[in-house]
Amino acid sequence: MTRPLFQGVLIRLAAVNAETQADAAARWSRDPEYSRLLDSDPARPVPASRVKADLEKQEIKNDGYSFSIRTLTGDQLIGFLDLDGIQWSHGNAHLAIGIGERELWGKGYGTDAMQEALRFAFDELNLHRVTLTVFEYNPRAVRTYEKVGFREEGRLRQHLNRDGRRWDMIYMGILRSEWEAESS
Repeated sequence: MTRPLFQGVLIRLAAVNAETQADAAARWSRDPEYSRLLDSDPARPVPASRVKADLEKQEIKNDGYSFSIRTLTGDQLIGFLDLDGIQWSHGNAHLAIGIGERELWGKGYGTDAMQEALRFAFDELNLHRVTLTVFEYNPRAVRTYEKVGFREEGRLRQHLNRDGRRWDMIYMGILRSEWEAESS
């Protein structure tokens, strides 16, 4: 073992702690841009009590793993990462990520977290493929996903309505063999 599990260059993936994360996640939900990049539902602030209840439910799910994303420097909580909907018999999972601290957007934290998530998915869980969805109006995320090896696999054309315009929802995926070729 040459590298610690769950630790990248900039971040570490940590256990979810509903007590300490609820306030941060509720604060992030008050940022409409963050909410619109994260979810196709209309942006709305969510109270910490609801976030806490949702996080507590995630702690006991058996078809996935939820992590908080923390900086290595200062151990700051900056986001979340979920690897869920795991189909163990097929080796498939869905990945979702959000960096809530806006001042850290575009600084490599998301890329580092994605690399660690894929390492966990393929090396530890022995999965075959990981998929995700991203919105056409989020080119920064698309570039991040492509940088770690995801490929576009399809689109739901004009699936989302934002500010009077229709946008595609993009499906992306990466296979274990592609990840191994990227990371060697």
